[in-house]
This record gives sequence, C-alpha cells and structure tokens, in this order.
Amino acid sequence: MKWFDRLRIRHTLRHHPIPFGSWRRLMQEANIFRGLTSVERAHLRKLSTLFLHRKAFSGAQGLTLTTDIRLAVAAQACLLILELGLDYYDGWVEVILYPGTFKVSRDASEDGVVSRDDGHLAGESWQRGPVVLSWATAAADLAGHQSGHNVVVHEFAHKLDSLDGSANGIPPVHSGMIREHWTHVFTGAFDALRSQLAHHRPHGIDAYAATSPAEFFAVCSETFFTAPATLQQQFPAIYEQLVLFYRQDPKNRLAA
Repeated sequence: MKWFDRLRIRHTLRHHPIPFGSWRRLMQEANIFRGLTSVERAHLRKLSTLFLHRKAFSGAQGLTLTTDIRLAVAAQACLLILELGLDYYDGWVEVILYPGTFKVSRDASEDGVVSRDDGHLAGESWQRGPVVLSWATAAADLAGHQSGHNVVVHEFAHKLDSLDGSANGIPPVHSGMIREHWTHVFTGAFDALRSQLAHHRPHGIDAYAATSPAEFFAVCSETFFTAPATLQQQFPAIYEQLVLFYRQDPKNRLAA
C-alpha cells in the first residue's frame, strides 16, 4: 500500500497547494518560524498542505475560517512534527476554532486534557477527539505578544503526549532515548518549579506548568519553540530532552 500512499500524497500536493502569497507572508511575519532554512520551510509547507487536506477545520460561534487562519494553525502544528512526520497526528480528524475564549460544560469523569480551565478556555485537546482553540489567543501568540506562550503548540504537544494512551508528560520517546532518564529529568524540574512557586521565587516559564506533569510538558514545549533561550537557562536538562524528542534545536536556529 505504500505506493498508493505516495500517489495520494503527490496528488494532494499537486492539486491542493498552499497559496504562495499566504505562505510567504506567514513565514515572514511570524517569529516562531524565524531561522528555518529554505529546506525546512519547504518541508514544513509540504506537511502543512497534507495536514490541511487530512484534518477537518470547523469555525464555532460564527467564526469564518479563512485560508490564512487555517494555514496559521496548520503550520504551527506541523512545526512540532517537522522532523517526526505527519503520522504523529494520526487517530483524530478535527480542529475547532472559536473567535475568542470559550466555555465547555462536561462531566468530571470525561477523559481529556483541558488547558487553563478557569471557566474560559484558550484551548483544549482530546486524546481521540478534536483540538479546540481560541483564534484570538492563537493570533496574539502568533504575533509574539507574549514570549513563551503559544496555545497552538501547547495543545498539539498534548496530542503528542497522548500517543501512548494517556497525557502524563511522557510522550513515546525515540530509540536511543531513555524513558527513565526523561522521567527523572521532568519530575525533578516539575518539582523544582512547584518549589519556586511555593517560595515566590522567580521562574522563567508560565506558572500553569505546575498544574500537572501533562501541562508541564505542554508549557515546556511552547517555551521550547517560542522562547528557547529562556527554557534552556531555566531547565537545561529539559531543553536537552526536548531537542532529542523534537529533533530540533530552536535556540541554535534562532542564533544562526
């Protein structure tokens, strides 16, 4: 079946291309893509094209989904899997965007990862269900209004975390990585952050990371891609593990 998959991919890339003007504008204006080489940008465009073709985008509460909105979400989502592959997003199909923050009513027993659950959410991710996002928050993050924050990266990091069946801050690590070492590093850093917060000491990442190991991984991921120097300074061992997992080094990329 691999020949059929390759044929289908070629058909999608040929017949559903991303408009060049929209792509160039996104690459030029969004800091999160700064430092990508021409080869990396070409690969990201390919992944984004396939992502847009395979996932269903829905606008809620009257939000009209333009090409630029869909592309902005797809490109950021695919940045996480730039060196991993689109198969990492298999098993679910829908992205839902609200114009602003949103409220969700559910039973406490429902299985999912909810971000910033204070009654008004910026995003949430369900293991086998949709990714739900506030476009207002995503647009502000894309413009770089608050370094270290990116709701799209955050929620799609939860998708990667859930690949082994549960969102617990431990995604399936690659061959050559040691799961026990990952657990040791992340547990130590998570406990250190909680201690810093308890003693009102300065900390370099969003305090929401201290909510749970799953949120710690997601917040570290968004900091890794949007403020890598901050994460490396605060938690160098975490940064090293994320370089190995994502197979990218944003700090060196931005310094080039």
